Amino acid sequence: MNDGSLATARLLVFRVGTLACAAEVDQVREILPRLPTTRIPGAPPVVAGLVNVRGTLVTVVEGWRALGQAPPSASPEPPVTSAAPGSTIILELARRDADNGAGTRKLIGFTVDEVTDLLAGGTATLEGRDRLPGVDPTLVRAVGRDARGDVFIVLDLAALLGPILTT
Repeated sequence: MNDGSLATARLLVFRVGTLACAAEVDQVREILPRLPTTRIPGAPPVVAGLVNVRGTLVTVVEGWRALGQAPPSASPEPPVTSAAPGSTIILELARRDADNGAGTRKLIGFTVDEVTDLLAGGTATLEGRDRLPGVDPTLVRAVGRDARGDVFIVLDLAALLGPILTT
């Protein structure tokens, strides 16, 4: 599959565990150091909690849980700082209101281990999403290869995070 809209898109590439993933830059509002969260009582385990980003409360999703990856390995010694390693990517997703059909924008945080690259349109080769061991293919828009030949998956953020936004 060579999706025309993805072939020209700019992609932010990041790592969640051993999985290299990408999101369209148009959906990324900002990248922050991993933020400590406030747990939400009754929230599903995939939700790490809430963070305050310049006066706006943002729900943060644990990337490894959302993608069905192994939990991050615990370090033998506690970190010197209170912040966990990694980054929180603040995403801006479109959401349709079922009652009136109007679209709204929703901010959601997504934790990652490391942001690795920014690819401009045409610097990655996109392929079909079949044969993705360990990844639900309904959460993937395409599989890509960067100029070095490293493989990454382009996430379908609406499919991945949409159900979480409705809970």
